[in-house]
Amino acid sequence: MSRAAGNGEAADDGDAAGDGRLIEDFGLRIGRAMGWPPMAGRLAGILMLSPAPMTLSQLQQALGASKGSASEMTRLLMTHGTVDRVKVPGVRQAGYEWRSDAWSGCLQYQLDQTRQLLELAEAARERGDGLPRIQRTRLRDMHTYYAFMVEQLEGLLDEYRQLLDADAS
Repeated sequence: MSRAAGNGEAADDGDAAGDGRLIEDFGLRIGRAMGWPPMAGRLAGILMLSPAPMTLSQLQQALGASKGSASEMTRLLMTHGTVDRVKVPGVRQAGYEWRSDAWSGCLQYQLDQTRQLLELAEAARERGDGLPRIQRTRLRDMHTYYAFMVEQLEGLLDEYRQLLDADAS
C-alpha cells in the first residue's frame, strides 16, 4: 500500500505504514475497541505509522475511500484526541498527523465524556427526589459510578503523563 508522504515525497514501501495487513488489523481492532468504524481504525493506523503528515487526498488514496468518508474519519479522530490538523510547508491542503500525545488525548476524551455523564447523573439525581425508591437507587448508583469513573480516569491520566515524562528523561 504505497502512498505519498505529507511532504510530497513518495513514502518508502518498506515502512510500517506500507503493511496493508497491519493497517487492516488496526481497522478491526482499534476500530472495534474504540467504537469507531473500521475506516477510522485504518486511518488511525496509517497516520500513526506515517513518518510525515498526510493530506486528505493522500489519506483518501491510501484508504481507497471517498473524500467525504476520509474527511469524516479525520474529524472523528481529531474529536477523540488522536489526530491533529496541521499546516504542511509547501502544500496547499491541510495535513493530518498522529498526535505525539495521542494516547493522553484519547484518555482525556474519555474523561471529558465521563464528566458529561457525571453531570447528567448529578442533575438526574437532584430532580429525582420525588421518585419511588427503586428509581432513586438507580440514579444514586449512576452518580456513584460516574463519580468513581471520573476520579479513576483523572488519576490514570495523571499517572500516564508522569510515566511519559519519566520515559522522556
